[in-house]
Amino acid sequence: MSSKNATERLSANAGGIARAVAILRAGGLVAVPTETVYGLAARADSAQAVAKIYAAKGRPDFNPLIVHVKGPDEARRYACLSAEAGTLAAKYWPGALTLVLPIAPNAKLAPAVTAGLATVALRTPAHPVMRELLKACDFPLAAPSANRSGFVSPTTAEHVLSTLDGRIDAVLDGGACEQGVESTILAVSEGEAPICLRPGPISEPHWQSVDGEASAITAPGQLASHYSPGKPVRLNAAAAQHGEFHIGFGEIAGDRSLSPSGDLGEAAAHLYDCLHQAASSGAGRIAIAPIPDVELGRAINDRLRRAATPA
Repeated sequence: MSSKNATERLSANAGGIARAVAILRAGGLVAVPTETVYGLAARADSAQAVAKIYAAKGRPDFNPLIVHVKGPDEARRYACLSAEAGTLAAKYWPGALTLVLPIAPNAKLAPAVTAGLATVALRTPAHPVMRELLKACDFPLAAPSANRSGFVSPTTAEHVLSTLDGRIDAVLDGGACEQGVESTILAVSEGEAPICLRPGPISEPHWQSVDGEASAITAPGQLASHYSPGKPVRLNAAAAQHGEFHIGFGEIAGDRSLSPSGDLGEAAAHLYDCLHQAASSGAGRIAIAPIPDVELGRAINDRLRRAATPA
């Protein structure tokens, strides 16, 4: 679409969903709500539509995309599900778990979706609006986060429009995202223990983790510098220095708190909104209070470390 055209804002009702389906079927781009963050959806079986995602986001073409499907039955059209992958899908789908699986030999997906890898990332989201949208689509949807590449992920329609207005066809406004951080990404190979490539809302103690930065991009969300608010970020800051917008947690109030009660779930839900507010403030730098590196705190700290890494 032309950058001179404003993005259409759709209500999360039957009419809005029908309009979104029509845009997507024709090869357009629609920002859609999920329980984690807003995704930028296009039909995953169209090379031209997928190319529009990369162009609108300014996303590197070596960074693969997550494909959103209705459930395990549809997932088997695009990937080879081992017994363990099937068990995980049955346990956590719909939900905030992305499975990286060997691509099926006859998967009819645009090559850019997998960025040339032999695997594909699949997820069944839990958001009711997104589930209705998927139900109405007779094609798979590729949907990375609906923001300019490298910048703060969006958890409201306003966040989407702050970087993509005029670059995409529409945003389906489903309100604020409940969980607020991207899905856990788990690589599942036959006969091997699952490997967590990106921490998120879902975890199990026996899953192995990737320590440090991956030497090669094998799944979405692995870039060292990501989620940038466009200003220097200082982590583990108990107090602000001059010229800093301070994001607090627990007993550290800050200019805006992730969670005054120290609740990690609340902190995750508020994370990107706080970063958007800090980015639009008059402060030249951002300081963030310490976050316990346990459970959901691991996912929060993963995003904050990437936000603090210079591009």
